[in-house]
Amino acid sequence: MTDDTAARALCPMHQVTFPEAGPPRQATLATGTRVWLVTRYPDVRHVLMDPRFDRRSLYAEDAPRLLAVPNLLDDPDGLLNQDGPAHQRLRRTVQRAFTPRAIARWHPWVAQTVDALLDRFAEQPRPADIIEGFTRPLPVSVICRLMGLDHVDGERLRYWADHALSGGAHTAEQVRRAMTEFGEFGAALVAERRKAPGDDLVSELVAAGDAGGEIDDRQLVSLACGLVVAGHETTMTSLGNTVVYLLTDGRGSWAGLAGSEEAAAAAAEQLLRTVPLSEGRLLPGLIRRAVEDAEVGGVRIPAGSVVAVATNSANRDPDVYPRQEPGARDLFAPLPAPGVVFGAGPHHCLGAWLARMEITLALHRLAVRFPRLRAEFTPGTIDWREGQVTRSPLHLPVSW
Repeated sequence: MTDDTAARALCPMHQVTFPEAGPPRQATLATGTRVWLVTRYPDVRHVLMDPRFDRRSLYAEDAPRLLAVPNLLDDPDGLLNQDGPAHQRLRRTVQRAFTPRAIARWHPWVAQTVDALLDRFAEQPRPADIIEGFTRPLPVSVICRLMGLDHVDGERLRYWADHALSGGAHTAEQVRRAMTEFGEFGAALVAERRKAPGDDLVSELVAAGDAGGEIDDRQLVSLACGLVVAGHETTMTSLGNTVVYLLTDGRGSWAGLAGSEEAAAAAAEQLLRTVPLSEGRLLPGLIRRAVEDAEVGGVRIPAGSVVAVATNSANRDPDVYPRQEPGARDLFAPLPAPGVVFGAGPHHCLGAWLARMEITLALHRLAVRFPRLRAEFTPGTIDWREGQVTRSPLHLPVSW
């Protein structure tokens, strides 16, 4: 690790720098594979929405190696790695449960979950760890209730999720062993809900898959396991890193979050754009392959080329977002263009609206409940959760 990398690994995520937005240029993955790096906002959206850049061809026989260690995303039959009609068939099975209207129906019980966690957190001796007491259990509680997994050990789910999105913290054999266990859990879950369906998302998935007759059990298991991981990983990581920002450089915005849920929702959009989930590595889910020659941002991308989109850079493109790091007032201003933290196009994250609602409710009610919340940490004392695709704090002591 170079000195620059070590320094970057120790700084809060909102202070991490990324490649400047510019024309597509060559870069190299950890595996040595050469890729075209796309950084400008319009170019990133172009690649994510153009069918000439697909996922399926990344698993062709002549495809170069992308991952040093396998993870949950490295499944040729998974939703992420399908395109066209096959992708739409799988996506239709689950997307109705994640529309904005469907998410709105969950608002009351998500709010109740937030309040219940804050009630327990308020009883802890100070300083208290806000990661262990609030930001980590919240998304796990929500996805478990949504999927009917309240009876499942949350630590076990967390173990599988950590291995599913490992970025080097575990060996290939450790990941394979954990994913085998996770797959067995998912298969048993699908079989159980087929036999005794309930009012939960897994039962809906099984019923929809069986009714259509076009989705096999392996794909249902992949969908269920993917939802368990995606349902809490992004929100957990985002909340932890956002708290670091709000209690340090962004402290002037704290009172504004308590003003209204609408203000907190606007802030959540800004925070999702400016407080990244990862520190610059090229995320597997944001890689495509050109199936024919194409031009992006004035640069010719030859057929067969691997293309990596840098959403963190696109979210800071000065031509789209002149104020790249919002101050206390700007944090509550609407975005001039939608951020791409959840992607764009046919593979846009299904759970985006759920994540937005959880983050909005968490920030608003936390600020209302604890108007004097203050950090009992400094950027230099944060113990980071590293070796995953994302990076977030392991513990954050706070007082009020």
